[in-house]
Amino acid sequence: MERVWYKSYDSRVPHSADYPEQCLPLLLEATAAKFPQNVAVEFFGTTLTYRSLWEQILCLANALHAQGVKPGTKLAIMLPNCPQAVIAYYAALWLGAIVVMTNPLYVEREVEHQWKDAEVEFLVVLDHLYPKVERVLPKTAIKKVVSTSIKDYFPLILRWLYPLKARKKKLFTSVPYSENVFRFPDLISNTPPTPPPCTVNLDDIALLQYTGGSTGVAKGVILSHRNILANVVQISSWFPDLRWGGERFLAVLPFSHVFGMTVCMNLPLFTGCYCSILPRFELDELLKTLQKRKISLFPGVPTIFAAIMNHPRIQSYDLSSIRFCITGSAPMPLEVLRKFENLTGSVIIEGYGLTEASPVTHCNPIEGTRKPGSIGIPIPDTECKIMDLEYGTEEMPVLKEGELIVRGPQVMQGYWKMPEETKYALRNGWLYTGDIATMDAEGYFFIVDRKKDMIIAGGYNIYPREIDEVLYEHPKVLDAVAVGIPDPYRGETVKAFIVAKPGQNITEKEIIEFCKTRLAIYKVPKSVEFRDSLPKTIVGKVLRKDLRDESLQKSASSKDA
Repeated sequence: MERVWYKSYDSRVPHSADYPEQCLPLLLEATAAKFPQNVAVEFFGTTLTYRSLWEQILCLANALHAQGVKPGTKLAIMLPNCPQAVIAYYAALWLGAIVVMTNPLYVEREVEHQWKDAEVEFLVVLDHLYPKVERVLPKTAIKKVVSTSIKDYFPLILRWLYPLKARKKKLFTSVPYSENVFRFPDLISNTPPTPPPCTVNLDDIALLQYTGGSTGVAKGVILSHRNILANVVQISSWFPDLRWGGERFLAVLPFSHVFGMTVCMNLPLFTGCYCSILPRFELDELLKTLQKRKISLFPGVPTIFAAIMNHPRIQSYDLSSIRFCITGSAPMPLEVLRKFENLTGSVIIEGYGLTEASPVTHCNPIEGTRKPGSIGIPIPDTECKIMDLEYGTEEMPVLKEGELIVRGPQVMQGYWKMPEETKYALRNGWLYTGDIATMDAEGYFFIVDRKKDMIIAGGYNIYPREIDEVLYEHPKVLDAVAVGIPDPYRGETVKAFIVAKPGQNITEKEIIEFCKTRLAIYKVPKSVEFRDSLPKTIVGKVLRKDLRDESLQKSASSKDA
């Protein structure tokens, strides 16, 4: 297969990367030896050097080992972004345990499904989430729990102030510490940094990384140590100007999501860089951090960049330190991209990935052509094809729509305890992504839509993503998504859900007329619903399925009435 995309590579980016034969924890140990005094993580003013971070990882690894964590043990981490999440992740991987990153926003039903499915035995959790967890624990195989407070790594002054804020927000939780429920700080301070040697094989399982569940029941994606290492190496090789030991990353994307885990945690630590951690996205705090910490590399998602550009005082912030931004997870509106780059002088690199690929497979080049609306070209050692939608056996010609399939060292081993789903997704070494895409003559790929999101109305195939892009062009629209809803005549028809910009009033007629000037008539929404917000995943991807299901329920209710 001719890899036409190589012609579009930055000349300094290798076609094939050089992969160390060591797992990420061993590489972090080497980084700590090379940059011992460099700041590894910063959290509301508290800093940990690489030496200090590594010592705490070894202390926790030793403590967990004493409690029975061994190779193959399933250990869940249910924390927001904080130093404890980094320490627990690397300590578990050092021991050969299998990490299960759990979204702190999950409700009990979701937590129970994930932990029972993964057969989790150990848990590291935030203290104020403990009441929710406590009700689930008896239904799982979890034997021991490590609890930590968000304030454990606050500077001293913030620790003094935290009780006042915690009482106001009702964050105080009494955790029943016992011989099976431990305090995170106690394990660090009372245990020497002398765990058993790391004996991890790169082909051992490192993670059961659960999919977002936006297309049904969340599946456990099996990622090996080689998978997660490969993706970090691939991404770092994509940035030939990356200053090893010198960049300042902002980690606001959640570590519990594969994008945040790889790009906001593993990448800066692999390259010996500074990582400023925020536990959640709060716009004013984000802007203050970007300015105060002089962030140079900012991974984000389109909703974050859009929020920044809509901040009423955005011009008062100095964001000139930002060199590069990496975005993915959802389409990046061209207007937002241009405004952000003009404001900051930075370059936004739009890419693509999925949990099953650790996650990054495509990226626009930093030097060279960046095509608006494109996910870019395959990163080193990644092969891609566009296959027919019906059977997935015929490779489609240039510019012809089909299913995107990928192959590379970052691709998963399969789905946990789901052999049929694994067989369907992995065929002859290729991962079938479920995304409809095209490839142009220069090897740039364009996502058209998800196969499951495609709307079939009156015999026409309609890709809602195209409609989303038009809706975003409306000057009064802040957020928008199009979905297919049942229609007795056409089978399905298009409905738009819209969030207006603050202070703006829009009518359904106005939106429909706007779309008529930019879309074929069969693609124009037939109805519009205005909302205060849209349901989204933890990294800002709109849950189109939830809106579709809601519409189906309303339709069924109206028929029953």
